[in-house]
Amino acid sequence: MAGRAATPEVIWARPERAGRGPKPAYSRADIAAAAVRIADADGADAVSMRRVAGELGCGTMSLYNYVPRKEDLYELMVDAVSAEYELPAGPGAADWRAEILALARQTRDMMRRHPWLARVMSPLYGCSPNALRFLEHCLTVLEGLDVPSGTKMELIGMVNGSVMTYVANESAMADHARSLPWSEEQEQAARFAYLAGQVGGGAYPRLAAAFAQGPAPGTPDEIFERMLNRLLDSFAGAGGAG
Repeated sequence: MAGRAATPEVIWARPERAGRGPKPAYSRADIAAAAVRIADADGADAVSMRRVAGELGCGTMSLYNYVPRKEDLYELMVDAVSAEYELPAGPGAADWRAEILALARQTRDMMRRHPWLARVMSPLYGCSPNALRFLEHCLTVLEGLDVPSGTKMELIGMVNGSVMTYVANESAMADHARSLPWSEEQEQAARFAYLAGQVGGGAYPRLAAAFAQGPAPGTPDEIFERMLNRLLDSFAGAGGAG
């Protein structure tokens, strides 16, 4: 395929367009924006080199001069939406917990705007320009946390992973609710009735005790905040700082 390399390479280490010829007609930003528009409208499965080329008005084969692999296209897309983070400039924050929570909320909002993001995200994309910008900011925010740098990176990864899982579950539940031939309330009532019958028979005493106390109160937003705060609690005590 035109533009493909015979050895591993990073898309960011490549020139904007491989090969000879006139000045590139498109930038990586143009290509990423087109792919993001397609994914936002029709999902990740709708993104293809042919579809993106059609969106840009160029030939599919010529697009490979800019993006040699579909995986590279995904990386461009993830980096493009990562530019949506609002990262204030300045020294490390006095309240690192508040700043990390604020970033987590931004991540949740971004993933809601782009539901396909969790589908294509990969830890390998951490070397993209906006990923590096995000990580540098997070480490700046965490300067007040007295733990090794490796532990700080672990915190960032765990927070991001928790947010991604939470939003993916929200999206899956919403998709399921839309597919039901009855109301979501009817679905929940039927499942709770079945569970009550199973748990009430004595075979699951610990579950029965837990269900008797009822679920922890809170809206989805409150549960999201509680989840993250409990995660941050474990790091706040790791180095004696909080």
